[in-house]
This record gives sequence, C-alpha cells and structure tokens, in this order.
Amino acid sequence: MGVLSHLRIVEIGSSAATSYCARLFADFGADVQKVEPPSGDPVRRSAPLTPGGQSAWFAFLNVNKSSIIIDPADAKAIAQLTSLIEDCDILVDGRDVDPADCPSIDIVPICHRRPGLIHLEASWFGGEGPYAGFAATDSTVRALAGLVKLVGPVGGPPLHAPDFQAGLLAGLWGFIAAASSAVARVQGGVGRSWSVSIFESSLTPTEYLMFEAFACGDVMRRIGINRFWPNFPTGIYETKSGWIGVTTAKPEQWRAFCNMLGLSEMRDDPALAFNEGRLQHIERIEAKFMPKLKARTAMDWFAEGLTRKIPLVPMPGISDLLQDPERRARGAIVPVRVGEEEGLTVGSMLRLTSTPPFKGGKVPAAGEQQVFADNRTHGVLARLERSSGIDTDRPPLQGIRVVDFTMGWAGPLCTRTLADLGADVIKIEAIQYPDWWRGIDRRSGYVANQMYEKALCFCMINRNKRGITLDLKRPQGLALAKRLLAKADIAVDNYSVDVLPRLGLGYDVLRTLNPRLVMMSMSAFGTNSVHRECRAYGSTLEQGSGLPGVIGAAGGLPVMSHIAFGDPVGGLNGCAAVLVALIHARKTGQGQFIDLAQIECMMPFAAPWITVQSIGGMPSPKYGNRHPEFVPHGCFRCAGEDNWIVVAATDEHMWQRLATLIGRPDWATNPSLTSPEARRVIEDEIERGIEAWTRAREDDKAMSEMQAARIASGVARLPIDLLKDRHLGSRAFLQEVERPFIGFHLQPSMPIRENASPHLVRTAAPTLGQHNREILSGLLGLCDGEIAELAKERIIGTVMLPEAELAEARNVSPN
Repeated sequence: MGVLSHLRIVEIGSSAATSYCARLFADFGADVQKVEPPSGDPVRRSAPLTPGGQSAWFAFLNVNKSSIIIDPADAKAIAQLTSLIEDCDILVDGRDVDPADCPSIDIVPICHRRPGLIHLEASWFGGEGPYAGFAATDSTVRALAGLVKLVGPVGGPPLHAPDFQAGLLAGLWGFIAAASSAVARVQGGVGRSWSVSIFESSLTPTEYLMFEAFACGDVMRRIGINRFWPNFPTGIYETKSGWIGVTTAKPEQWRAFCNMLGLSEMRDDPALAFNEGRLQHIERIEAKFMPKLKARTAMDWFAEGLTRKIPLVPMPGISDLLQDPERRARGAIVPVRVGEEEGLTVGSMLRLTSTPPFKGGKVPAAGEQQVFADNRTHGVLARLERSSGIDTDRPPLQGIRVVDFTMGWAGPLCTRTLADLGADVIKIEAIQYPDWWRGIDRRSGYVANQMYEKALCFCMINRNKRGITLDLKRPQGLALAKRLLAKADIAVDNYSVDVLPRLGLGYDVLRTLNPRLVMMSMSAFGTNSVHRECRAYGSTLEQGSGLPGVIGAAGGLPVMSHIAFGDPVGGLNGCAAVLVALIHARKTGQGQFIDLAQIECMMPFAAPWITVQSIGGMPSPKYGNRHPEFVPHGCFRCAGEDNWIVVAATDEHMWQRLATLIGRPDWATNPSLTSPEARRVIEDEIERGIEAWTRAREDDKAMSEMQAARIASGVARLPIDLLKDRHLGSRAFLQEVERPFIGFHLQPSMPIRENASPHLVRTAAPTLGQHNREILSGLLGLCDGEIAELAKERIIGTVMLPEAELAEARNVSPN
C-alpha cells in the first residue's frame, strides 16, 4: 500500500503531460485507471520500440497503471465514462492535446455533482490566446519556448532533443497542481479545476534566460555545441577515455581548473577571471585546455575535480547507467515488465524515505487491470465530499509554513512554487553568506552599491517569500533557526549533504523537535551517494544524466540542451516530492526525510533509451533533428539572419497539406508517399523543398502560413523574444511587480491556472533581512532589545559583508 493508495485517478485523452502526471501518482500507490480506445493509446506506438515492438515511452509513462477500454461507438460509452469519473478523486484530462477517441463528455456538470473532484486539463497553449488553436508537437513547442535556438553549431541549424521534454515538464506542473489540491482536501477543502499549458510549462527552463535578457539586453546567441551564455567553460569535452562535463561558474573554480591543467598563464590573466571575459576568448581558451584533457581519462579528471572542488562529472552512456549499482540501489533505475519482455526503466525521482515509491512494476496491456487496483482505502472519498468548509478562493497551501535554506535556482524554484500556491515561505540567508544568486562578487564597490539587491534572477526566483538573516555558525542564530523549524511544516535545503548536519540541523535532530516536519535535502547525487562530495550546478546534472548522449546526429558529439537544465527540473521534482510527503503528514501527523538527488531528476528524459538497451542490448539510433515517426521533421532556415522554424508532419493528412503549401502537389497526391517510411527514402529531398519555401519568408510569416494550413510548426525563439511574445501577452503571463532598488520589473506566472487569469504575484522578492523584525518579533516573540543585540553581534543584518570584513569575521572565534 503506497502513501497515495487512498486516491483513484482517471486518465483520459492522450498526451505525455497527462500520462506523466498520472504516473507520478501511480508511483506512490494511487489506483490510476487509464481510459483507452479499442486501438489503444496512440503513445503505445511511439518510438523507440523494444525488440518486441513495445513503445519504451509508453512503458515509462504508464508503469503501475490499469487500463480500461471504452469504445466510443458503444451506446453505453458515455454512461460508463461518467460513472468512472464520478467515482474518482482526480481526473487527468489530455483530450485537448489528443482526444484519442475518448467519448465526448462535459466535465462541468460532474464537478457540480462532485464538489470534491480535482480536475486537471492539459493543452498545448491554454484555452485562449493567439496560439490556442495551433497544431503542435513537443519540439515545435520547445522552439517557441526558447529551448532550441541557443543549442547547436554557430552556423546552424539549431539542435533539439527528442520527445518528450515539454510533456514531462508539463506533467510535473500538472502533478504539482493536483497534489497541492489533494493537500487542501485533506485539510477540509473542496476540489479544484486546473489547466496546465505545455508551452508555458516549457518556459520554466527559459525564465532565467528571459530575465537575464531583460537585465542585459539582446546579448544571447548560439555560440557552438556545448557552449552557453553566460558561463564558460560549461560543456562536455573529450578525454583519453570518455567524456567529461566541465563547469567553472565562480572565479575560484576557474583558477582551480587552470591549476589542475597547469595553465598558470590563463589563471593569472585578469581578463579571464570572470565569465564575461572568458566568453570573449572561447576559441583561444579551448585550444589551450582541450588537448590537456585528452591526457587522462574522464574518471581520472573526476577524481581530481573532487579534491580541487571543481564541478566535473563523467558523462555516462546508457550502458554505464545500466551497469551503475548505485542507480539500481537508489531506485533511479528499476525493473519493468512490458508485454512479454522484462527490462529496466527510470524509477521515481521522489525519494521519500519513510513512504518510498514503488521500485518498478508492470505496464498494463490494453484493458488490463493491475492486481493492486482494488486496494484503495475506501471511505476517504466520501468523508472528503462532506468536508467542504474551505473554498477555492484561498490558495491550496495556505496555512503551510516552509523554512527555506536554499540558494541558486533549483531549491528556490521548489520553494517559490510552494509560496505561489499559498505557503508561508521564510527564506534564511546570512549577511556573511547570502544567496549566491544575488551575485558572487564580494568586492567593496559591489557591496557598497548594494548590487546584490539588483539581481533580477534572484528577484524572479524568490518572490512571494519572507526573508530573514541568521548566522547559523553562531549559537544564537542556530537556536533561532531551530525555533522556526519547530513551528514549520516543511524545511528544504540544497547545500552539500553534510552542511546542515554539521551545523546541528540534521533531520535526526529536527524530528525530535518537530515530528511532523517534512525535510528535504536537494543535493546533486543524494545523501548516501559515493559521489556525495561532488560540486554541481544545473549543467553538471545534465552532463552526468546520460541525456546528452542521445541528442544530436549519429556519430556526433554528445549535446547539452541548456546552460543549467538540471536546476529547473530538480526544483519541480523537489516540489512534487514535498507535496507527496505533506499529504502523508497531514493525514498521519508523521513527517519524514526526502533524499532528492537532482542528477536522477534528469534521467526521465533518457528513459526510453534505457529501456530499449536493457532489453535488446544495443543502443537506439540517434536521429538528430529528425524524428523516428514524423517525416518530415526538422529545423529549417527562414529569411534574414539566423532565423529558423521547426516543422513536423505528424500524419498523412498533415503531410499532404504541407506538400501542397510548399508548392509540391505532386508529393501530396503521390500514393507511394502516404507512409512516413516511404517518405524517409526521399527525406533529404523533402527537407530541401521545405527549406526552399521557408528561406523565402520571415520566420513568423512562415509559421502563420503553416498554422493556417494546420501544420505543426514553431519559430525558434530567443529568450528575449518571449518578453514581447503576443500569446504570453494576451494571457498576462508576465506580471509587473515593484521592488526596492530595481523598481518595476516582470515576473513569470506559473503555467497552472484555476481560471482564465494566472495566480497573482503577491509580493516581490525580499531584500536581505527584510523581514527580520517581523519574524523574530511577531513569530518568535523577541523584544526590541534582543533584536538590537542580534544585529550588533551580526547574527542578523540587512547589509552584505564585503570580502575584507568577511575575512576578518572568519578569524573571529564564534561566541
């Protein structure tokens, strides 16, 4: 019996987003009933396929679910579906993406009859706006979301990853919406209806770059494979044996990297001390260090990086992942049975330690019920139906308190999402060590001008929170933190695994103070990993996940997709994990520890390649910008400088419309080109025909003409383009907020909505120590004199210490 075994989920329609959302519930024992037509979910036919012809994507997305066949031609189909939905707790609805022959049914009357029902509906672009009716695929959506144009060779074409990155991101957001509603229901709330936009979900990895562009202007361009603004080097490089992921974000990491390679001249060059300078000399720098990396193996460099505190990580192949005993032991790779085949897939990343997820399972055949499907704890649903004293006007997490020890992007995204959903999030920093996303420059001028209050990326990721400063290395600061934690529901940190335990804030201590506390560590590799000491950024997480090895052309380089892909992915998984544990804590009064390894959170994007190779022993082919099912599918140059559009023909009819549009009616009417397999033979010729047409048009003009013909297409946007995107503007996605030091600035909305408008951003990100008095006095009951003494001793404060004073403080013994 899993922690969510009291819930029944009904999944209708077909989309990767809704399937992944429902799978996350199934991982913890929910009874997930997947409704399929007699022909089965179309994803059952999605490549890559196992040797036995089973879809590895379907296997990953649907393990531990049950399947119900409903024939829309059956006179009883609507009544059967209505009955199924009325007996469930959560309806996950992907019909707007692909109805998959689901019987047409109006959900609104059911929600009125069942006020406790939680309803989640996924769509490509939301219910309204200029893109709302667009034909789309996973890759066209990612192009529009700014996730394609910055990847690949300078001259193009931009490179994009295989399916279903957009779908998995939206699935996480959908799960967060539904799980937060389940938390509210446990507390006596009614059901809620949510919508999730797959396009807006795909902006989660882009939002950092959007707001860097807002601050810095139009500075981002594609600068080569495995090269990304604003950090360099951040890439994957060849060694004597294997590939090594390198990230040198901070000056001290760059110096250590140069020392490791014996490059003292570059180390001492002041023009190369910061990323801005190194980006001006990429070719010269790589020419110096790349030959040196080939002198030793990737594992040798990894060991060296550990000793020198440099974020280095070997890039594993799929075979390496399959042979890694740690991934198996932690449940990152789990057994799966699909049809008559047995293999491996990616397990749940939400590593709750007291109520863990299932480790593997079975994929249902069409119409098959799993043996545990009838084990649901009955009576919970009826009890919650009568508990409707809390309405949906209040946020679902109102009344939940979170103590936030996180910095950077991943952890703060987790806690920002909890705050956006109504939780009271108290962010703890120190004047000695503030959040490094405020800036890593500790020179006196930077501090004196309070530049650390002007970092837009910090403001973007820390809205709706209260901020306090506490020096946790001093007994007084530590004692105050413990008092806050004694009153909290959740604590989150993304430090190295031993930081909080060394300070006396480990879970073994805190659970004695507060048995209902949910505490999550968001480390890079996990608290018990042999690599637990490895320094890591979002780039490191992608490099070490295996994903770059399945992107790009056959025989080509491994390809990273993003400057820090692992950060937003880790943040969303962290939020999802906390919500599962919170449901359990609210039901039982028992908290627990969550051991989230952010590198594992990237593995779902490579899941089908793991399954195929685990069964057949051979890697699946790489397709580059092409697609195993859709022909044609690619990124095509448009008129102007570096303008591109992603185009896909997803079925025979779309192919015929595309061929007609580009002036090839002979292709459209040729019966020998009906199938994608037949078109594959002349794919080069088809691509030349498409690009001849797109080169004669501006990118937006090309997209407009294609969408008018119902052809899946999306302009490859830069992050700065999204600040003025007409669809986002029509949906009020970017909200304007005022904050001291920077004035009015934009904030991205969540991609999940309960009505036509986004959840409002209530407050701007806190200035350093902004809420010291409010929290210390109002929440902990300290008097003015006690607060003044804390400030005098620099245990609290509102001004960052410059480097000189910090060095002096390090030499002073704590009280």
